[in-house]
Amino acid sequence: MIYPHGGWGRAFAYAKHRLRRLPDTPETIARGIWAGVFVTFTPLFGLHFVVAAIVARLVRGNIVAALMATFIGNPLTFFAIGYASLQTGYLLLGMELEQTTMQSFGRKFVVAWQDLKHNFLALFTEDTADWVGLAAFFDEIFYPYMIGGIIPGVITATVIYYLSIPVIRTYKKRRRVRIKDIKRSTDV
Repeated sequence: MIYPHGGWGRAFAYAKHRLRRLPDTPETIARGIWAGVFVTFTPLFGLHFVVAAIVARLVRGNIVAALMATFIGNPLTFFAIGYASLQTGYLLLGMELEQTTMQSFGRKFVVAWQDLKHNFLALFTEDTADWVGLAAFFDEIFYPYMIGGIIPGVITATVIYYLSIPVIRTYKKRRRVRIKDIKRSTDV
C-alpha cells in the first residue's frame, strides 16, 4: 500500500523526470515546487493537493509541479515535518511542548475524528454533541502546527526553490540540444 510497485527509486526518478519536462520556464516550475513544499508543512492532511494548487496559482507557479512537490511529505518525512512544525508553533505561541503531547500526537487525531463522527451523528439522534476532544486537538496540535509550519515551510520551500532552478534550467538546455541532434540526424 505504501511501497510503490517499482520501488521508491523508480518512483522518484519518474517524478523528477516528469517535473523536468514540464512546459514552463524554470522559474515558474520552481514556484510551483515552492508551493507544494510549503503546503506540506501545514496540518491540512487530505487537502494538500487542493491547497498546493491554490498557492501555486497565487504565486504564478506551475500547478502540476506543486502537486508533485507535495510528495516531499510522505510517510518517511511526516514525522520530521510534524515535529519541526509543532516545536516551532509552540515556541512562537509561548507554550511548552510537553513530552506527553508528542506521545499522544496520533491519539489526538483519532479522538478528534471520533468527536467529529459522534457530533455529526448527534445531529440525527438524541445524543448530545461533545467537542472536548476536538477542542483539545485544535489547541494542542492543529493551531500550533499551522502557525509553526510557516517558518520551516518557507525556509525549506525557498531552499528547494533556489536549488531547483539551475537543475531544471540545465536539464531543459540539455534536452533542447538532444532534440536538435535528433532532428539533424533524421534530416540527413
